[in-house]
Amino acid sequence: MKRLTVAGRLIITALILGAIFVGYKYLGGQKALNQMAEDQAKSPQTEATIDTTESTASDPGTSSNSQATAAGEGAAFTYTSPAPVDGKLRGVVELGASGFNSFIITVDKEKRWKLEKSEFGNSLVTENMATDEDVRIGLKKYIGTMLDYGVGSKDIHFVVSSGAAKAEVTTKITRVLKSLGYVVNQVTPEQEGQLALKSVLPAEYADKAFVVDIGSGNTKISWISGGKISALESYGAKYFQDGTDDSKVYQEVSAKAKQVPANLRNTCFIIGGVPFEMAKEVRKGKERYTTLSAPLAYSKLTNAKSKAGVNIYKAVTDATGCQQFVFDWDANFTIGFLLGL
Repeated sequence: MKRLTVAGRLIITALILGAIFVGYKYLGGQKALNQMAEDQAKSPQTEATIDTTESTASDPGTSSNSQATAAGEGAAFTYTSPAPVDGKLRGVVELGASGFNSFIITVDKEKRWKLEKSEFGNSLVTENMATDEDVRIGLKKYIGTMLDYGVGSKDIHFVVSSGAAKAEVTTKITRVLKSLGYVVNQVTPEQEGQLALKSVLPAEYADKAFVVDIGSGNTKISWISGGKISALESYGAKYFQDGTDDSKVYQEVSAKAKQVPANLRNTCFIIGGVPFEMAKEVRKGKERYTTLSAPLAYSKLTNAKSKAGVNIYKAVTDATGCQQFVFDWDANFTIGFLLGL
């Protein structure tokens, strides 16, 4: 190589480089280079996609989860109801629009109470499928359970809900009860709303909360103002059976809910069959009070009654702007009846 001229060396070097280039191309080198270029081109696009996804997920304006929890799960409720002192056992059977339910409580002179036992049944009241014998067997069962638990026969009471009172079969139930020697207490929707409030609204919340009871036959909205209990009635969760339009129910419930005084809209204590279904979705352990999520979170409750109840719940939520709906697992309007004795 030392004897070659400069020009010769350049020619030889060019031939070697050309040979290397040709060999590299045909042996897969060009393909590798192309793949590297493609990978490099894709890399910034992938990073941009990740950034966009993270941005969307963290944006409360577009996240369905954020919307679903905006009016519920984030609002903690830590109230503990006072226990009765030297209380007495009392029992009540509710003849409701969707069935027979029974409750046994211990209550003291200060009206502090504790739920000892509850039982829920299905009498098919509104479907008018209960015979006299069905009613007699069902009621005897509830009565026997209460007697065995220690409730005195004179401390067992029967209440017909305002929703069930609208059903023709209620007269049959009343007749059977009278044949067994019991008195049937019928309540109006207004009285039912007042009784629901007595059972569920803690004294500490009387000046900053209201009560909603979404029953099958009707919904009751109640509150205390000026020392007086006000209660309004609207559609119940079975309104769909009458072919009533969702929007019509929404508008009427909204109009009733808007009558709740503004200073009482901080918290809503809610009970009823559909709220029970909603509370099951988010209950923590055996807590007595469960804070519900916003209506959007319950879109997966797809049966007709639940969907109707969620529509009612949404109407109350939208109309009042209340951000804390608290379901009480123990309360029932018939317990309010016992507290008023």
